[in-house]
Amino acid sequence: MNTPLDLDQLQTFIAIADSGSFTRAAEMIFKTQSAVSMQMRRLEERIDKPLFERDGRNNRLTEDGQKLLIYARRMLRLSQEAIASFDDQQLEGHIRIGMPDDYADRFLPEIMARFSRSNPRIELSVVCEPSMNLNELIKKCELDLALVTQCDQVHPSEILRTEPLLWVSSASHNIHEAETLPLAVGRSTCAWRRSAIHTLVEAQRDYRILFTSWSASVLSAAVLAGLAVAVLPECALRPGMRVLTEAEGFMPLPKFGIGILRGASKQAAIMDALVQHIVASLETISAPPIASLNPEYHLAAHQKQKKSNAHYLAIDW
Repeated sequence: MNTPLDLDQLQTFIAIADSGSFTRAAEMIFKTQSAVSMQMRRLEERIDKPLFERDGRNNRLTEDGQKLLIYARRMLRLSQEAIASFDDQQLEGHIRIGMPDDYADRFLPEIMARFSRSNPRIELSVVCEPSMNLNELIKKCELDLALVTQCDQVHPSEILRTEPLLWVSSASHNIHEAETLPLAVGRSTCAWRRSAIHTLVEAQRDYRILFTSWSASVLSAAVLAGLAVAVLPECALRPGMRVLTEAEGFMPLPKFGIGILRGASKQAAIMDALVQHIVASLETISAPPIASLNPEYHLAAHQKQKKSNAHYLAIDW
């Protein structure tokens, strides 16, 4: 067991864990599927432990596989940092990115981690504002990139991810049963607010707007306190929240896109590098597991998320 682990094999192993598939991993790292399978067999022989176990037609990471994944990520990260420290051609500079606070809370840690590891010489400035404001900052050249909610009439964007829009209440209160529904929503220009009100009017449901804010944190606070029902994206769900369904009289809301806006920056190479990391981050981040969701939604969400959950990762050959 004294022979060092092969970094190329570990990179393949990580690709399988991130993509959930031997086939997709082979495409990501530009290897044949047979080469990927061979590498995994050699890696299992090297550590003398099985990394995958059969589950019907699929394969899951074993407990040893989960353990190795932690070390593999550390080793690849350290390797990349070491190489980057000697790279005289590495990108340098400063880039400004903006996004709403709910996106920052959910997506920014992964984006920053990926980007900073690969580009340690680039300074990243982050602004949290509503999508409408970010569009104006892009136009004024005060931002280089912005992650925004899709609104093609105002700011056409390159869509990177699609999420459901959900009616959300407190798991500990029944405020959603009030005869006149209290709402916590964005300001009058918010597309989610307009969609919610249109749906309530169509359903002939009485409502009153109790809280208004651009901040997702404020809306979430109103929900968790049991004071109002909010309309939030799946990425903004938190423990203690409950998703309301048709069974409780709340009709489905439309899905929406999360897109990227590019400013007129002269740092094209840095912008492209950051966009690549944003795309990769949004592809691998799954919806947050909310144990307190109502059974109907939780069952559907569990089936949807099972493949991306690290502890129950399903992998096909």
